[in-house]
Amino acid sequence: MGEWVIWLIAAVVLGIAEIFTLTAALGMLGAAALITAGSAAIGLPLPAQLAVFAVASAAGVLLVRPAARRHMLRPESQRFGVEALIGKSAYVLQEVTGHSGRIRLNGEEWTARPYDDAVVITAGTTVDVMQISGSTAIVYPRE
Repeated sequence: MGEWVIWLIAAVVLGIAEIFTLTAALGMLGAAALITAGSAAIGLPLPAQLAVFAVASAAGVLLVRPAARRHMLRPESQRFGVEALIGKSAYVLQEVTGHSGRIRLNGEEWTARPYDDAVVITAGTTVDVMQISGSTAIVYPRE
């Protein structure tokens, strides 16, 4: 088995591990192993391959990873309008069925229907808004 295949296997293993950890470090190491597989495929000796891996790993971890982490840890953008109502709780004023219903949401009265049409939500129940469809709130009973 060629050295490039071993580097390729290492790249795949590190890539799969990155999927489970989401740290961006293992992904950078996987990319370095992939670059090293290319250098091994063109015939570089093992010490040169290790040097390529070390340089590519250091460059990835020190240069690319901080930018990737900034992107992943970016605060959630502000939601406006009906988009801001999703996830809020509401109070059922009139029984909510698959065909009709009324809720009080943010001090306003809205038409509503349940997330699952087979569910009937009685008046007085607290519900969570799952989505807004036109002027109708799609709700789910809070338990």
